[in-house]
Amino acid sequence: MSEITPTELKARLDRNDRPLLLDVRQDWETKLCRLENAVHIPIEEIELRTEELNPGDEIVVYCHQGVRSAAVAQYLREQHGFKNVKNLAGGLDAWARTVDPTMRRY
Repeated sequence: MSEITPTELKARLDRNDRPLLLDVRQDWETKLCRLENAVHIPIEEIELRTEELNPGDEIVVYCHQGVRSAAVAQYLREQHGFKNVKNLAGGLDAWARTVDPTMRRY
């Protein structure tokens, strides 16, 4: 599976090299913390809303700890032919621990 670490993603965002960020967490989780400019499609809606995503875009999928987002990334690649989908390794929890210690953890 293709993954990107929080520090690698932060470096890219700092360079204005911006993949589409796809947040697959629940609504209540997005109210606690989120990455700026992320598209929010909860995991249980992904099958119904896949057409909102462009298979040609580079997409970084994230969730709380990287498990749900890994499943969504695999689903997009295997079921819909998305070529450039990465999972944020460790999810937002890893982001908060390694990149942004001010981010609320849960």
